[in-house]
Amino acid sequence: MTPLHPTAPARPAYFVSDSTGITAETLGSALLANFPGVTFQRHTIPFIDTVEGARNVVRDIQHAKADGAEPIVFATVKSAEILAELTASEAVVIDLLGGHLRELEAALGSTASEQLGQYHGVGDIERYFARMRAVEYAIEHDDGQSMRALDIADVIIIAPSRCGKTPTTMYLALQYGLLVANYPLTDDDFPSDGLPRTVSPYVDKCFGLTTTPLRLSQVRHERRPSSTYSSLAQCTLELRRAEDLYRRNRVPFLNSSTKSVEEMSAVIMQSMRLRS
Repeated sequence: MTPLHPTAPARPAYFVSDSTGITAETLGSALLANFPGVTFQRHTIPFIDTVEGARNVVRDIQHAKADGAEPIVFATVKSAEILAELTASEAVVIDLLGGHLRELEAALGSTASEQLGQYHGVGDIERYFARMRAVEYAIEHDDGQSMRALDIADVIIIAPSRCGKTPTTMYLALQYGLLVANYPLTDDDFPSDGLPRTVSPYVDKCFGLTTTPLRLSQVRHERRPSSTYSSLAQCTLELRRAEDLYRRNRVPFLNSSTKSVEEMSAVIMQSMRLRS
């Protein structure tokens, strides 16, 4: 039987760059996120720095067009020739740099460099090394593995297991160069009204995460199916204890169930008054 409302085919979305593709994918994805009702088939194509490379991409785009919906191309390329090749394809091409570069040229009274991929460069080398040090710190202090040098942490994320501590920690380190540790709350931490002994001296640095019992149970079930650890009752108990702990110790906290890592990181930085 033919469904009354057939599912629309996924819309091809290409992120094309003359460098790593990180900027194209980040900005393009931020725009696509405003259309939650549309399904996208994503393709990131980096290092398109020749006209021939652009023509190969256009051939892929034309094949995608023949298969169904009109593709969308998010481009971060500085070469006018390469951009012209992409624009000639049967796709909606969104130049993520062009208009902004022209605006900056006008504002600064200077012409933008044509060196490929320059906007993806390290830039401030000290800032780059600070991010690398922050990543090393985050790895060392993930899930309470090390208690060394907690006094220099910018923030200590505390939460029951599988509430999103690690991805949030790594994002804050890599994106902003912040020193972030995270500590898992377990059954052993709850007989006391205070924070776990390891992190209690740094209560002003602590930020808590929580989620919904159902979501936590689903995530834990993928790791340990049909276990007490993943049961709805256990998840409900741990989250209730954690939220009580946060409130008693005046630890700010956030429900991670409906927020992206980027959103959680922004809330943490604002709440803790952190600056990158």
